[in-house]
Amino acid sequence: MEMNAKYTSLVAVGDSFTEGMSDLLPDGSYRGWADLLAGRLAARAPGFRYANLAVRGKLIGQILDEQVDTAAAMSADVVTLVGGLNDTLRPSCDMGRVRGLLTEAVERLAPSCGQLVLMRSPGRDGPVMERFRPRMEELFSCMDELAARHGALVVDLYGARALGDQRLWDTDRLHLTAEGHRRVAEAVWQTLGLPAEDDWRAELPPAEPVRWLTRRAEDARFARRHLGPWIVRRVTGRSSGDGRPAKRPELLPYEVPVLSPSGD
Repeated sequence: MEMNAKYTSLVAVGDSFTEGMSDLLPDGSYRGWADLLAGRLAARAPGFRYANLAVRGKLIGQILDEQVDTAAAMSADVVTLVGGLNDTLRPSCDMGRVRGLLTEAVERLAPSCGQLVLMRSPGRDGPVMERFRPRMEELFSCMDELAARHGALVVDLYGARALGDQRLWDTDRLHLTAEGHRRVAEAVWQTLGLPAEDDWRAELPPAEPVRWLTRRAEDARFARRHLGPWIVRRVTGRSSGDGRPAKRPELLPYEVPVLSPSGD
């Protein structure tokens, strides 16, 4: 597809990152970078169509089985695929299998759309992430190889230092805030060859020092509200996306939700 072209349709495939958690709207639904990107593309193309098949908690095998063929059948101008990171965060992970499933997903999607877009997910510092970093980088290396082979674009969020700032992450430490999602939308927008509106890599102003007791209290709240339930789901084999339908399962004309100035 010619860069800077007029895109008339978008299909987003993936997990919670693409579903939009934790960019919460007043009605309790999630917006996220894919919705923001769709809104901006719709402003350039009357009749623009958008589908978001993403469901939180999905592994790459589930994305392949439940979303990829549906997305391929839609023959969209742009398809985004973000998956595999949930696999790398599991205690036990067969990276050979993950690479194989990702390869199959790309091989099905690339010929079906005008432009396939892959993403190297944002990275952060810290002991927890260090444990899984080798797996993540193996996943991203596979993405780069597949992109080169199939003409896909890669959005390198992992290489953006600003996206590692904890202020761009929700209290669950797994999902981006509204500002984080806005930056991702801008990153994809620019990768598609569209004119930049700002520098999504720009670092935030220096943070105010946080007292030791405050950090420990935040750690305790995180463990109680988020880490504990996450561990229980891993042990019991359940997922936060079990039984949940796709966010926007049909490729239909997209109208940007209108929010009041107060956000109500």
